Amino acid sequence: MLIRSWDRGGEDEWRAWLAEGRDFGLLAANGGPDEGPVLAPTHFLLDAGRGEILLHLATPNPLLAAVRADPNVTLAVTDGYAFAPGHWRGEPGTPTSYYASVHFHCTAEVVESAEGKAEILNRQLAHFQPETPDVRVVPGANEFGRLLSGLRGLRLTVREVRAKFKYDDKKPAEAQYAIADRLAERAEGPPRRRDQDAAARTQLLRRHQRRIARAGGAPGAAGAPRTSRPHAAD
Repeated sequence: MLIRSWDRGGEDEWRAWLAEGRDFGLLAANGGPDEGPVLAPTHFLLDAGRGEILLHLATPNPLLAAVRADPNVTLAVTDGYAFAPGHWRGEPGTPTSYYASVHFHCTAEVVESAEGKAEILNRQLAHFQPETPDVRVVPGANEFGRLLSGLRGLRLTVREVRAKFKYDDKKPAEAQYAIADRLAERAEGPPRRRDQDAAARTQLLRRHQRRIARAGGAPGAAGAPRTSRPHAAD
């Protein structure tokens, strides 16, 4: 992933972005000779304190064979994407894509033991299903425990995190605010675009306020968005 100096995300930024509820990504492993990468969309649990990511896959999943051959994997989480037409962005009128994306470059370990798999599943259940604290996996002791043979755990040790928040941070404030207004207008349009346009607008304005704060300026100064009506993404 190409990351320019103006759209690089810091650790505090990507951690906060993920903590908003982004725990689904695309896991990529290296395929064999003459093959492309092997991809698996998956929920995951990030344990930032331990520097690891936990997840599980069905036993027949081809990504597991790829990991056994080469444990180097990448987990990508992408959200808040929108297409910005060229006429929104001024001269020379070049369109672009807005998006936030965090890539975890990791070393993967396949967890085979029933106890290890149960630990991963229980930690995932505590995160994704906290409303049912009594539902837990016990190897061989309940229905979930008896199903353990049908899956494998994955423990990813994080080696590097690369984060990109691509929202025209290199442009002047007025240009960014004008684009934010355009995104707000389009977010009120057809449902197929609404959520992502609103999310992209939120990220654009957040990044701009972050830039102002770093420069010692005051948020809310002249040049604020012209849109006066409320928006859910504000």
